[in-house]
Amino acid sequence: MKKILITGGAGYIGSHVAETLIKNKKKVFIVDNLSTGFRKLINKDAKFYQTDISNLKNIKKIITNNKVDSIVHLAAALSVGEGEKNPKKYYKINVEGTKKLLNALINTGVKNFIFSSTCAVYKDGSSKVSENTKLKPTSVYGKTKLKGEKIISSFCKKNRINYGILRFFNVAGASPSGKIGQLNKGDQLFKNLSSEVMKKNPTFKIYGSNYKTKDGTCIRDYIHVSDIANIHYKVLEKINKCTKSITLNCGYARGISVYDAINEFKKYAKKYKIVDLPKRSGDMVKITASNHKLKKFIYWKPKYYKLSTIVKSCIKWEKRINR
Repeated sequence: MKKILITGGAGYIGSHVAETLIKNKKKVFIVDNLSTGFRKLINKDAKFYQTDISNLKNIKKIITNNKVDSIVHLAAALSVGEGEKNPKKYYKINVEGTKKLLNALINTGVKNFIFSSTCAVYKDGSSKVSENTKLKPTSVYGKTKLKGEKIISSFCKKNRINYGILRFFNVAGASPSGKIGQLNKGDQLFKNLSSEVMKKNPTFKIYGSNYKTKDGTCIRDYIHVSDIANIHYKVLEKINKCTKSITLNCGYARGISVYDAINEFKKYAKKYKIVDLPKRSGDMVKITASNHKLKKFIYWKPKYYKLSTIVKSCIKWEKRINR
């Protein structure tokens, strides 16, 4: 396992995965169409190709010319809110795009495939979900990711490729290196709160404050992006070594409410106001991970799990890009 292609490698998570793999002496190739990715996030030690995952001819050429042996598939449309408004786009990118990418692997030397899935594939309201919890996505985004999982497991079994399906919980934070972090806002809470803190009079928005939770706001399992990147590296090493395929939850097994996050961010604001807004369609009430299977599979110990550490890294990154 030496030559790894990352789809969506110019994105938030992709750039952190590239950083980790390069640090571990892997040769990294990045494919991104830059529709939501950024040139400034592309690792200078990776080889970059601006193309789309649905361009079968281009992808096959990149894989064969560079003797790629492993794929990390992160390219996706990933805003829950946007998915509800534009389901066709989400099916096209997340389902059809994944099918086309897989077809490019036929008769190549690719042995391993990692897929970034999501906790949005689970049934809403489950306080702690294991990999065996009922799969019943409520959002279009979750439905397209679950379809992607099924396509990948079926294709990889048929073509004898080891696969790892990683169900991310909510990813937040920025690299301790200070070089990379999140640029696009979307509907990600930590990004929105950290960019608000940079303003003179920040407004912290809460979408729904009458959920059936401890403080009325949604609860999520937030995991630092550098810990997620490290999981990619370790899972890739393991599936390559033991020729095994697996589905894993990637979270800290703890719930943080919107209010919990705001209380940590407001330490960085002198004046602020909190605004209650209506609930958003597709948002889950509460979800946290059971990560026993992950810890057993790669003997994983998270490094950046403290809420204060995640928030601090967000602020540090925001200050850097707002200089």
